[in-house]
Amino acid sequence: MSKTTSKNKHKDILILIALLIIVALINFIGSLAFKRFDLTQEKRYTIAESTKKLLGEIDDVVFLKVYLEGDFKPGFARLKNEAKEILDEFRAYSNGNIEYEFISVNAGGTKDEITSIEKQLFDKGLVPEQVVSSSNEKTSQGWIWPGAVVSYKSKELVWQIYKRQLGVSEEESINNSVQDLEYGLTNVIRKLKQNRSQEISFIEGQSELDTIQQYDFMHTLAEYYTVNRVEINGKLSALKDASAIIITKPDSAFTDKDKFIVDQYIMRGGKVMWLIDPVYINMDTLRMRGYSLGFSQQFNIEDMLFKYGVRLNPVLVQDFSSGAIPINVSSKRGEPQFKLFPWFYSVLVQPDGNHPIVRNLGLIKMDYVSTIDTVTAKGIKKTVLLHTSRYTKTQPTPARISFGMAMQKPKQDQYRNSYQPVAVLLEGEFNSVVEYRLPDKLLRDTTFKYIDHGKNTKMIVVADGDIAMNGIDYKTGNILPLGYDKYTERTFANKTFLLNAMNYLLDDEGLLQLRTREVKLRLLDKRKTEAQRTKWQVTNVALPALLIFGFGIIQFYIRRRKYTK
Repeated sequence: MSKTTSKNKHKDILILIALLIIVALINFIGSLAFKRFDLTQEKRYTIAESTKKLLGEIDDVVFLKVYLEGDFKPGFARLKNEAKEILDEFRAYSNGNIEYEFISVNAGGTKDEITSIEKQLFDKGLVPEQVVSSSNEKTSQGWIWPGAVVSYKSKELVWQIYKRQLGVSEEESINNSVQDLEYGLTNVIRKLKQNRSQEISFIEGQSELDTIQQYDFMHTLAEYYTVNRVEINGKLSALKDASAIIITKPDSAFTDKDKFIVDQYIMRGGKVMWLIDPVYINMDTLRMRGYSLGFSQQFNIEDMLFKYGVRLNPVLVQDFSSGAIPINVSSKRGEPQFKLFPWFYSVLVQPDGNHPIVRNLGLIKMDYVSTIDTVTAKGIKKTVLLHTSRYTKTQPTPARISFGMAMQKPKQDQYRNSYQPVAVLLEGEFNSVVEYRLPDKLLRDTTFKYIDHGKNTKMIVVADGDIAMNGIDYKTGNILPLGYDKYTERTFANKTFLLNAMNYLLDDEGLLQLRTREVKLRLLDKRKTEAQRTKWQVTNVALPALLIFGFGIIQFYIRRRKYTK
């Protein structure tokens, strides 16, 4: 063996040893400093700090049986892959305390066994989804169970991974479900770990919306908090356990005593969501006769809200950004014929700014909404959350409303009250509405604990009570989703806005941060893909093979030329 060959061999061995040492060092450093890189534009695989903290606090195994195994069409296959990605991410941050198994309900069992399993899943709370697969050759349909059963210690909950939304395409529903993966799974784990949730009380006694009218809102809140209904009835202790209270569309005045109790609840740091209609409209008259009048109504809370920093204006908003209503435009034969016309009293309001409550929100539907003015209140921070569009008109009360107005062409120059606030967040230390007004006898009473300057707290005022009211399908008796418009079959962001608002009031900003995350939907053009199907099949199959073949020929001639010399 020549000296040169021996020297090269020795050099190669040294390089190999150096590479092995470098690899070992990288692995050692990697075991000490954990880091994952997310190269997606919207950082879809970067989980929130609040989620990392929650996962770090898990002291036992969280086991998931995920029923998304099988041969799915592309949309659900994507959902399955995204669910697996988030589970792997959660496992990495939980020190291995997240374990999962993907299961196919229809695999390896008789028909009776499959039926038994499906019944168990349904009883646990999982909702199945009927899917229809179509291709040029055939169309098939079947049921899948896009969810998981999650167990932690002795507790068990379900995680509904896919949620069908009325008025939304399947692709959009899948994308929204992908957006909610981290939020949904985090929420399930949070509930499994939680011993006692915060309490939210819906105030009653002034003919507020009943349980059926706001069922979807109450039911959704109940997934995260303890929800109940409370009648104050002059009792100071009525609100002592409430972390927040909600006053939804009252139609009669508060008594002075109930008003004082709410005021002192706020002074002690209580949070309030006010959903108030400053204008009363008899909807039965409007539906039956096609016209009605809108009157200003008083609730004996106007001075409270003014003291806290806002004023509700007894006006009705009309807006070019609006929903629609069906109007009977009978044919010549007299047969009923309904046609949709824009209804400017059904306002589609826009989120204002980049506040966490409204970030990434779509339009919110508000019917017969009024406006809000902010007024001077020392030390109170005021943030407008929702506003009308550029083309807005305010109508003072008493206001005549007629369905015939929908068929009239609006005059744009009348719609110049642009960007009217309709929802405002107030934060700070509020002063009592009864400050300097209590009798001396009561002030000197040592058993009476009156507070004239409150603790730091928050409240949200919305000039519309209908924002929290869900529809009802009277033919079937089913509750329609909050924000669903049966005429246009669109679902607006009412429920998300209200949930975000309550999360913010209760300082649950971890949930708020997750819900406002956005994953962009990049859909293929179906017509274009079908028309160019053969072209792209050939390109994807033949082109790589031709490239490899061409590279091989070039490499062959280079080597031949080199060694021939």
